[in-house]
Amino acid sequence: MVCEKCQKKLGKVITPDVWKAGARNTTESGGRLVNENKALTSKKTRFNPYQKGFDKCRICKQVLHQVGAHYCQSCAYSKGICSMCGKKVLNTKGYKQSTV
Repeated sequence: MVCEKCQKKLGKVITPDVWKAGARNTTESGGRLVNENKALTSKKTRFNPYQKGFDKCRICKQVLHQVGAHYCQSCAYSKGICSMCGKKVLNTKGYKQSTV
C-alpha cells in the first residue's frame, strides 16, 4: 500500500508491459526513451544484492523486500498507512482485521 506521492519512487520493470494503454514503460506513453537500457538508468530503485543488510519494519522488525520502504506490507495494510512514508492512506476504523 503506497500513497500517490511515493508511486514515483517504486522500482520500474525492465520489460515492457503487455497492456499498452496504461503502461508506463512504453515509448507511446512517454514513459520510456528509444534505445534506453533500463538496467543501467534506474540505479537507485534497483535491487542491490551486495548491500550489507536489509531494512527492517519499524513496527514488527520484519525484514523488508522493497527498496526505500520503512513498513512491511502487512503492517502498512493493517494500520492503513503508506509503506514508504507512513502517511495515512486508508481509514481502517470500520474494518474487522486479524493478525492471522
